[in-house]
Amino acid sequence: MTLDCLCLGLLCADLVCDPIDTLPKPGQLVETRRMDLSLGGCASNAAYDLAHLGVTVGVGGCLGDDFFGRYLIHTLDRAGVNTSAIYCTGDATTATTAVINVHGDDRRFISAVGANRLFTQSMVPTGLIESSRVIYIGGFLMLDALETEETLSRLHQARTNGAFVVLDVIEVTDPVAMKRVARFLPFTDVVLPNTDEAALLTGCADPWDQARTFLDAGARTAVITDGERGVHVMTDDLRLRSDAYPTTFRGGTGAGDAFDAGFIAGYLNGHDLQGCLRWGSALGASCVRSTSATASVFDRAEALQFMASHKLHIEEVR
Repeated sequence: MTLDCLCLGLLCADLVCDPIDTLPKPGQLVETRRMDLSLGGCASNAAYDLAHLGVTVGVGGCLGDDFFGRYLIHTLDRAGVNTSAIYCTGDATTATTAVINVHGDDRRFISAVGANRLFTQSMVPTGLIESSRVIYIGGFLMLDALETEETLSRLHQARTNGAFVVLDVIEVTDPVAMKRVARFLPFTDVVLPNTDEAALLTGCADPWDQARTFLDAGARTAVITDGERGVHVMTDDLRLRSDAYPTTFRGGTGAGDAFDAGFIAGYLNGHDLQGCLRWGSALGASCVRSTSATASVFDRAEALQFMASHKLHIEEVR
């Protein structure tokens, strides 16, 4: 079995509320228009979005043997995602997150990481990592059991076979987080943090300084996303700065994962970095039109139509 992309990492069930006016005070009940159970987690979201674009994609991670785990597998299967690399365990529950959206403010998360911390490379069938065209790791730093020499060995073999490795991190409070990420950067073609995550990891406020830190640690390309303020991209030979596409914002959940999926789709379609930025930015712009991570993400035809009718300003920075 050969996949265009194998997404490894966080799998989660999200309970998402429609935006509320203010957070409740202690003991107070605040009513929202609706709550939805939906797909969540970096790897789940990216895999779903890629399948929606027509990419042959699989997902690997660890779920509990419970209702939420079965819900996630059912949702991914229906979307056309290969779920053969998902491992179910009775030793932990499926990860769940409450996503609290507030008008005019960033969303809040209350999350139980659950079985994600048990996910190891040995749960992924032999040869699947090594044969995939793109390897995406989403939610790194919450995947403790994946941070092993065995994982690095499989990534090395995958890249030897021609794979393109994409690494996305998640914000954690850990003084040695950058050291943990740095172990994987020499095996990474593109690292894709947002600017807040990059600031915590590198100690730098400027996106160019953040990107340079990742390159110095071994990554080939650093892509620093910053929501409506756009994207900074750096390689050893090139610096690009892009704006963001116009969109209607309802919620930011899953926007980074959608950007990652679009960027990967651009790569699989044979585009250069500018083309990958357009695809990533288009998918990210489509995602924020709803409160859940995947409900409003473009399919392939919608993405192509959107990019044809909207110009994304990208400039080369000297």
